[in-house]
Amino acid sequence: MTARADVWISSVRLYKTRSIASHECKAGHVRINGAKAKPSQPVKVGDRVEALTEGGLRIVIVTKIIVKRVGAAVAVECYDDLTPPPPPKEEVAIMPRRDRGAGRPTKQERRAIDRLRGR
Repeated sequence: MTARADVWISSVRLYKTRSIASHECKAGHVRINGAKAKPSQPVKVGDRVEALTEGGLRIVIVTKIIVKRVGAAVAVECYDDLTPPPPPKEEVAIMPRRDRGAGRPTKQERRAIDRLRGR
């Protein structure tokens, strides 16, 4: 059993609507078994689907074919998710700010600011 690529991708909720899934296929953001997919390309059990979504690259293996949009709990059962976890976010040190209207820094405050900046 097979289904159209755009129908299956939208049914398992990789994209919100079928028209978005079709547009993304035409733009080359969807690959099936390593090759760019057209919206009408058939998808069968065992195919590897790579889709570039807003959340990043999603890599899934088709385990069940569906052609109607179903609930999220049922949709997850239709594929095995091989998407790697996102890299950990780096923490950025926040530079201290003076309150607006506090005037110019004093000599002592300026020296403290220079020490923070490593000067």
